Amino acid sequence: MDMIFHKLDKYRDWGLLILRVGIGVMFMCHGFPKLTAGPEVWQKLGEALSTIGIHFAPTIMGLIAAISEFGGGLLLVLGLFTRPACLFLVSTMVVATLMHVRSGDPFVKYSHALESAILFFSLLFIGPGKISLDEKLSKNKDG
Repeated sequence: MDMIFHKLDKYRDWGLLILRVGIGVMFMCHGFPKLTAGPEVWQKLGEALSTIGIHFAPTIMGLIAAISEFGGGLLLVLGLFTRPACLFLVSTMVVATLMHVRSGDPFVKYSHALESAILFFSLLFIGPGKISLDEKLSKNKDG
């Protein structure tokens, strides 16, 4: 059995591709409705930040959160600027988690945001893998 799993090591980059594309598409699906909903929804998203003491420019902050989810998801799918995208996504998910915690929501309400933050934080260290535009651009720069 160990031999079977050991053979999977050579497909590590395919695993990262599946992870990036799967999670990226999911975050694009979460972010797109927020992004296209317009200023009223952006303001509501931004106003939710008041639970953690952020009262500055709620419409802009809501738009930034929507862009982070959709744009970050798209960048993950492409494997382009993967680590900066993960940094934005980690920040967005940490803020979402804190908002739920401060509001007194049960764990089930914020577990998705917390799990996503952990995932994106891990990808900051792991990187996009070899099957990515980041890798291709890195090779073009070096060679």
